[in-house]
Amino acid sequence: MFNLLPKDTVFFDLFEGLAQHAVSAAEHLAALAHSFPEISGPLQRIREEEHGADDLAHTALERLDRTFITPFDREDIHTLIGELDDIIDSIDALAKRFPLFHVKTMEPGFVQQADLLVEATKVVKEAVHRLRKDRKLSELSKQLIEIHHKESTGDDNHHAAMSRLFEGRTDPLEVIKWKELFDYIEEAIDGCEDVGNTLERIVLKNG
Repeated sequence: MFNLLPKDTVFFDLFEGLAQHAVSAAEHLAALAHSFPEISGPLQRIREEEHGADDLAHTALERLDRTFITPFDREDIHTLIGELDDIIDSIDALAKRFPLFHVKTMEPGFVQQADLLVEATKVVKEAVHRLRKDRKLSELSKQLIEIHHKESTGDDNHHAAMSRLFEGRTDPLEVIKWKELFDYIEEAIDGCEDVGNTLERIVLKNG
């Protein structure tokens, strides 16, 4: 049956805005890792990105509540908003722990993971942008495969970092600090894969 009521396409602007906040937050985290111990600037910028993303997520959820016809399933929209916001929340929670933990030195493996997170969020942003026009899995498959590849690489990096931390040459207190920091950045990278899985589900249902 042909539907004469237009679907609210503003959601795509909101998705893309959240994806851009994720990229910017990841870039500021990478800047923190590379410029350590000069971290005050990146910390403030990550906080600003988190506030901006929260405002945007709130706007998106309010719009979802009052919109009659949506571009695709309301549940999938809700999930996508939450997962994009979760990436930024993980980055913000991670960044806050640097001054809280009084971190004195930077782990090379963390720099590697921060750079990978930037790459992963950029692929997520591209995939989210394609969602506006593409409704076939084949048209998003390149980005979705790349997101999965980034997550797999992140897992390998995480395992290597944990092995180094627990080999016995690192002070136990530093092990506790860095394990939590590495866990948070892995959570952010995993969050990118969560978004990829949701996008895959959306295009399969709406293609």
